[in-house]
Amino acid sequence: MPSRIDSQVQAIYKDWLNNANPAVKSQLIRSRPVSVFTDNVNRRHRLSKQQRLRIVDQALVLLEMVYVHLPLKRAIHAIDPIQRLRLLRFRLDQTREDEMSEIEFHREIQETFSSVRDVHTQYLLPRPFRGHVAYLPFLVEEYYETENRVRKQKFLVSHLAEGFTHRHFKPHVEVLYWNGVPIRRAIEDNGQRHAGSNPEARFARGLDSLTIRELKVSLPPDEEWVTVTYRPNRGDPRDLKLQWLVVPVSAGNDKTSNRSSKPKRASDSDKAAINQMRKILYVPNVVELERKCAEYKKKTRKDWLVAQVKGALRTKLPSVFRAETKKEGQFGYIRIFTFDPDLDDVGPDEIVNEFRRLILRLPADGLIVDVRGNPGGFINAGERLLQLFTPHRIEPELFEFINTPLTLRISLAAPKYEDMLRFARTIREAVVTSATYSAGFPLTSEEDCNAVGQVYFGPVVLITDALCYSATDIFTAGFQDNNVGVVLGTSGNTGAGGAEVIDHEDLTAWLRKDPGSPFATLPKGSSMSVAVRRSLRVGKRSGRPLEELGIIPDRRFYMTKQDLYDNRDLINRAATILRELRARYR
Repeated sequence: MPSRIDSQVQAIYKDWLNNANPAVKSQLIRSRPVSVFTDNVNRRHRLSKQQRLRIVDQALVLLEMVYVHLPLKRAIHAIDPIQRLRLLRFRLDQTREDEMSEIEFHREIQETFSSVRDVHTQYLLPRPFRGHVAYLPFLVEEYYETENRVRKQKFLVSHLAEGFTHRHFKPHVEVLYWNGVPIRRAIEDNGQRHAGSNPEARFARGLDSLTIRELKVSLPPDEEWVTVTYRPNRGDPRDLKLQWLVVPVSAGNDKTSNRSSKPKRASDSDKAAINQMRKILYVPNVVELERKCAEYKKKTRKDWLVAQVKGALRTKLPSVFRAETKKEGQFGYIRIFTFDPDLDDVGPDEIVNEFRRLILRLPADGLIVDVRGNPGGFINAGERLLQLFTPHRIEPELFEFINTPLTLRISLAAPKYEDMLRFARTIREAVVTSATYSAGFPLTSEEDCNAVGQVYFGPVVLITDALCYSATDIFTAGFQDNNVGVVLGTSGNTGAGGAEVIDHEDLTAWLRKDPGSPFATLPKGSSMSVAVRRSLRVGKRSGRPLEELGIIPDRRFYMTKQDLYDNRDLINRAATILRELRARYR
């Protein structure tokens, strides 16, 4: 029999979903309990034995012959994903189809990929997981308080889904326990299930996915509900029992169908999906704004300039930028949410041009560039932005293949725009030299990195966190390596995603005319991605891998409670640094 609290929660959910913002109501009303979703998977979406074996075989090909970080990951994490896959294949070959459940099979594959701690290298679940998100209708964030000169980490509910109301469970309440586990420990446990490559990144991912799980890269939660122990603004701690819901989400960042038209990408699709779900739950007006922008452009073939918030500059890319003036009009502030907008006709040129237009409309005495939570995207968009801030010539980061017979075939078969032929010569030389990696070449040409030159002459501070990943890691590394300005981190490291990512579908397509191609189509919409070319740093840190090591900020800042609402203390700290710096001219 359902408990009284169950009935209360069901009534709260019903009222909330029925009164959801019209911009997202048609989507949220399709939410269903996680138990209903998993029952449907077990009954109707089972893979055959041969389909499972194909998935294992393709995973072996990718990890053993293409994965650029395999030597590094084996050394750092003391793992052997190749042997683990071989054992799984033997187990599948020797048993009946019904001896391993669907969830158990997917979990084994996912845990193998997760063991390398690389968000670029993932097993993407088949239908019906893909295109769904499991969620709870609130957001938990961390902050720090100093008591008696001791810095203490705390966690609170920063947002409730728009329209969700509860008598005691409100924004600002402190979260103490999660299913009876102290909240910090629960976040650490959740982080271990994700592929953060360093401790800072794993903890940040554990917190970021605490209440939102994209089911393309993560299985549904094992628990059907969560009991949150929290301290209200007044009174003693209370418990609230909330049920996990699953909702279909239009996967705007699931671009497996058109990635070949968008080369040199490096992104974290999991974080991108979490960001999209956050917009749906907490800022549905932005979802409506982006929809209207897309419809307007489709009808008129013109950009509609809009401002996301009051006081912000109008932009034609509201999903990418928010630009405004901070600190009594003294400094400019621009947030870069992504380097990969959910628009098929927007590429690096459009991103660079719009960024340039915006910063020239901001105060000239100093600029704060905020890339926290940016999952990445176009590598050459990020690297080309750096020239706008400095009189010095930008040196782009270098990239390398791992030397195998298969990466040689890939470099020869890739489309011309991928510009991989220059790698082929050095991969061939490995037969003689026994080198592990090819020679390093930039993915963004030095000419492109310096074609525009400096347009902003004030000092610049870059704000990062442990959820900066992939192309954002590369952008941050270039910012630091080329001495563009000061990196101010709200975490002690970035996400450390140092590679170009490629999909299994692209590799299959590139080698489709090769009779010896080891790639085969995966069943039921399942997929895989792999880090194919690793990034190396330049300048004073020349040759240092970006993967695992990330970018340690020049200055560290600990978020305050006030920062969770308006970033006031963080902006003040960045403004203080800007006052210490000077304008940059030749």
